[in-house]
Amino acid sequence: MNLDHYIEELKTLVNVDCGTGTIEGVATVAGVMQQLWQREGWHTEQVNLGDKVGPGVFVSNKPHAEQFDVLLVGHLDTVFSPGTVAERPLSEDDTRLYGPGVSDMKSGLLNILWAMRDLNASDKDRLAIAVAMNPDEETGSVYSHEWIGALAKRARCVLVCEAARADGSLVKARKGMAGYHLTFSGVAAHAGNDPEKGRSAITALANGIIAINALADWDRGTTLNIGVIQGGSAANVVADKAVAELDVRFWENDEYNRVNQALEALCGKGFSEDVTTSLTRVNHKPAMAASDATQALMQQVEAAGKAEDIAITWQAVGGGSGQPGRMAG
Repeated sequence: MNLDHYIEELKTLVNVDCGTGTIEGVATVAGVMQQLWQREGWHTEQVNLGDKVGPGVFVSNKPHAEQFDVLLVGHLDTVFSPGTVAERPLSEDDTRLYGPGVSDMKSGLLNILWAMRDLNASDKDRLAIAVAMNPDEETGSVYSHEWIGALAKRARCVLVCEAARADGSLVKARKGMAGYHLTFSGVAAHAGNDPEKGRSAITALANGIIAINALADWDRGTTLNIGVIQGGSAANVVADKAVAELDVRFWENDEYNRVNQALEALCGKGFSEDVTTSLTRVNHKPAMAASDATQALMQQVEAAGKAEDIAITWQAVGGGSGQPGRMAG
């Protein structure tokens, strides 16, 4: 039975601890996927993305094509820590399968494979198809985004093959996101004996939060959130160090440019006398807007859904994706 076969293959992926930082586990999943594709006769190769993450996997029926008709993207990693599989390996009831990464996105990886297994030989000969599986999506594709981005530029369209939303909708547009670390450097002093000699990094951080929050434009969907702060050593010491982590979300890439320029200007000027502020961007993903080209692709997806008697609905979502791509589904 096909479903039994599918579940057995899914078990080999889910029952591996493969959080992004569990490099050995990610490599194990990469090896399983590579072997499954090799059995189907596809070209496969592992991609070395450095020693900080596991390998990527590239699959294609025409690996040397100048342009791919479609690039299908998935990720090998999960968010779960070592030991999770021992606590709750793959299980099932009458309606669902359960386990770490079963939806996000081990089933997605397998769905690509099963879709290609059913592809007509004539279509396989006619089309140039590429599949990219990266090892670090859950942490923003820091080490793999250049690789996937280069493949995407060679593709007529790109589909990110994660599961649909809870109501079955596919994602047509997605907010962009950027993350920053801010470091405030002041002067330490005893808060009782000589507070006038101190320059509080925490005061600068507090002023900075107010100024940075003011950059939001709620009408256009541009938001800024300082979600983590740290600083100081004791209540009786003027803090000479403080740090903050900032998350920026935006529908329009022009809005990101505005915010980025404003942040650089504010931090260059500083938020308190004699306290310096350094700004470091740690990640950035542009907004995925529903362009005319995306609309045309959506129509193709809707036609395919109609042929399979599947109702296709769409959502624009505020959560960023770790995958570079033109459409997520």
